[in-house]
Amino acid sequence: MIRIIRNLLKQLGFTDIDEASDGTEAFDKMQERKYGLVISDWNMEPMTGYELLKKVRAENSISKTPFIMVTAESKTENVIAAKKAGVNNYIVKPFNAQTLKGKIDAVFASE
Repeated sequence: MIRIIRNLLKQLGFTDIDEASDGTEAFDKMQERKYGLVISDWNMEPMTGYELLKKVRAENSISKTPFIMVTAESKTENVIAAKKAGVNNYIVKPFNAQTLKGKIDAVFASE
């Protein structure tokens, strides 16, 4: 999934792309460097994307970082939980570059 999202972002013209294999690694990287956007899969181990989202929103220095959640689950309760936790947008797999672009554009249009 990381490779797919990286390739879609490159198609859309993004060049400064970093990656993490799980939420713990992502959170650690966010402590060291400022990111303009996080795109996280919900299903990661040991720290899920949802847990990462909650941790990011609770950390003052990075709490305003735009966050898009990617998931194979379109369960209403997951979408509601992510919204309550402060997600900026939500993408259900499978998706293409245009869908990703639309979600990114929507996040930055609302700032």
